[in-house]
Amino acid sequence: MNFFIGCAVWAYKGWVGELYPQGTRATDFLRLYSRRFTTVEGNTTFYAVPNQETVTRWASETPPGFEFCLKLPRDITHKGLLQPNILAALNFLEVMRPLGKHLGPIFAQLPPSYPPLLLEDLTAFLEAWPRTEVPLALEVRHRAWFSEPHNSNLTELLEKLNVGRVLLDSRPIYTGDDDPQLQSERRKPKLPVQFSVTAPFSLIRFISHPNLSVNQPFMEEWLTQIQQWLQAGTRIYFFVHCPLEERSPSTARYFQKLLEQSNIAVPPLPWNNLDRPPNQLSLW
Repeated sequence: MNFFIGCAVWAYKGWVGELYPQGTRATDFLRLYSRRFTTVEGNTTFYAVPNQETVTRWASETPPGFEFCLKLPRDITHKGLLQPNILAALNFLEVMRPLGKHLGPIFAQLPPSYPPLLLEDLTAFLEAWPRTEVPLALEVRHRAWFSEPHNSNLTELLEKLNVGRVLLDSRPIYTGDDDPQLQSERRKPKLPVQFSVTAPFSLIRFISHPNLSVNQPFMEEWLTQIQQWLQAGTRIYFFVHCPLEERSPSTARYFQKLLEQSNIAVPPLPWNNLDRPPNQLSLW
């Protein structure tokens, strides 16, 4: 399976009654989520590292083929230099190993305060990661990384080490009116989208607008890119965020529908194959 789609989290109570059946308990969220989508970004590990007992439970609750793409903790990526935290990163990986085949690429999100001036530090960190065992992806947020020569230097480094580039697309939430409900997500940087693949896989983080029509032109652009990359054998992980988290699942489902209508070879969405799915989400 070369295409995975999901949301940033699974434990969202507002999805009860739509993504999850009425009356669903929080302890059942992951089991149900993993039978509707094929991956999850797992933002939870950015804020706190679970114990191995919890990680083992995650693995036991999810079906074959489902993958977690977990974010390195902020204590590793957001405290200045990366080299002093190499051991902590490797220890984090050890905690995640009970996921087994459910463990997808790990990704490191660097803060806007981490500049290209620290390329040597970044290189040492990436080289220390056991990339042949567990794939690693990188998201940069300092604007200078997107200008030359820094963009080319980063691309060359990622390609050399087989590290994936996290492709953040926040354009939808910066399009249209100044709806107050967008303000929280507009803390995400407004950066150029890099339509480039540096490894055998790619992570796409699509920050969607609550109004589906605003997303349409950006989604159509992604359809073209994804088709090209899948034809080239690239493994794609597509994550849908939304300022109104209630709408993330239906937006992801809608994007899956667009992929299928465009005859792009992606696996069926498990959610669509449930014998008796919960209440259909409206597309507003």
